[in-house]
Amino acid sequence: MHSWQELEKNCIACKKCILSETRHNVVFGVGSPDAEVMFIGEGPGEQEDLKGEPFVGRAGKLLDDMLEIIGLSREKVYIANIVKCRPPGNRDPLNTEQEACFPWLHEQIALINPKLIVCLGRIAAMALIDSGFKISREHGQWRNLGERRIMALYHPAALLRDPQKRPETFVDLKSLQREIREICDHTELIIP
Repeated sequence: MHSWQELEKNCIACKKCILSETRHNVVFGVGSPDAEVMFIGEGPGEQEDLKGEPFVGRAGKLLDDMLEIIGLSREKVYIANIVKCRPPGNRDPLNTEQEACFPWLHEQIALINPKLIVCLGRIAAMALIDSGFKISREHGQWRNLGERRIMALYHPAALLRDPQKRPETFVDLKSLQREIREICDHTELIIP
């Protein structure tokens, strides 16, 4: 296994798939490398590709608000994506692209060793929980993934498109807050 710095350096130099040909930046991840809670989205969008950081556009602002509701911040969690480079036109990442990036994500998970993983959206849930995952039916449901607990929330971009999903997402966030209180040792929740 690499050190954190080696992993990031190697990931930034990656050319394993065609996404490397059109990217501006590799979006490795952001947050605490010893976080107990890890959020994983599908892939960077245009703003993320330009800045090199996950969830920085409107969806990122909403994610920050969602974290704040339950007393979290980006500094206390780790945020990454299944693929580290932007798919053209923000299309869903292809299976071959996801497979090329999985080693980076798996090593991030191994190094961070989070107790809780939260998939942001259908693509991440299908990649990490179950290939037949139905976000509209299974969001907010906790499962075991080895020694970790894992669940999926609606992607913040989906909540921007359909605000009617926000009440059920609030319930899911409160479930996450309960899991953090029960399982996490050093994740302090600060409720305003």
